[in-house]
Amino acid sequence: MFWLFPALALGGCHLVLLDPSGDVARQQSDLMIASAVLMSLIIVPVLIAVGVIAWRYRASNKKAVYDAEWDHSTYLELIVWAAPLLIIMALGAMTWIGTHQLDPYRPLTRIAEGRSAHVKAKPLEVEVVSLKWKWLFIYPQYGIATVNELAAPVDRPIHFKLTSSDMMDSFFVPSLAGQIYTMPGMQTVLNAVINKPGDYDGFSANYSGHGFTDMRFRFHGLSAKGFDQWVAKVRASGHDLDHAAYEKLHKPSRDEPAHYYAQYASGLYDRILNRCVEPGQMCMSQMMAIDAGEAHAPRARHGVDAMTAEPSSQAPAHDAAAH
Repeated sequence: MFWLFPALALGGCHLVLLDPSGDVARQQSDLMIASAVLMSLIIVPVLIAVGVIAWRYRASNKKAVYDAEWDHSTYLELIVWAAPLLIIMALGAMTWIGTHQLDPYRPLTRIAEGRSAHVKAKPLEVEVVSLKWKWLFIYPQYGIATVNELAAPVDRPIHFKLTSSDMMDSFFVPSLAGQIYTMPGMQTVLNAVINKPGDYDGFSANYSGHGFTDMRFRFHGLSAKGFDQWVAKVRASGHDLDHAAYEKLHKPSRDEPAHYYAQYASGLYDRILNRCVEPGQMCMSQMMAIDAGEAHAPRARHGVDAMTAEPSSQAPAHDAAAH
């Protein structure tokens, strides 16, 4: 009867990876289950055979025939090699197809089984920044930003662009899609969709210091009307995420409560990505353009825009004086 206690304890757990609410996570779950079933076709017969052989050839069984000269069986060789080979081929095919179909960078072609993604339906754009130890979400289509709270309409594709301000983290909403890393100075992409309304857990799945355990957020799957109301609530907060506010937000903090910003500094995500938030800093995009030879001497003389590596609209003071 003792086996009932762990069963009862696990009864209160939600196996979210096996019962997700987003189509991408659902496909990943199906792939994981199918792979486990195929692998069990090798593991289970081997375990059964070990028990059968141990029982049949036990010391007390005098009826079991022991042939000291036996060393080969074509029939057994075929089973031992052919069955695992076929299973491995099936696993390889499933993995190759699934890896390409579920590529996080690939735009969604469907929002659910049997439901294609509408070409005219514009995905929800979300820019994600991992900080110590919190999450910043920027909505460029709506001009708002939030901390430790994410929301999206049900059945609308979501296009995430992700980066980090300091260290490597991992963005993970198990009900939505698989995890994807965030790294400073680099951008990753995730395409996903949520199919059921509800509140879901999100967190960092990569250790990043002593505040790692508090690096959690809530993801809300809302109806179209509910999402509009949520956007209106964020806009009503009245707070601005300017450079001063971002510098304060950038400081390490634990168990950060969710809060909203009605607007944010123009180009903030790009500056975080290119590591040039502070005024006067040269952006990585500018450095790479110069290294690639795209910022020629005339551009260097007249100034290069920090964000686009294009000629600046304002010439340096000494050039202006010369003319």
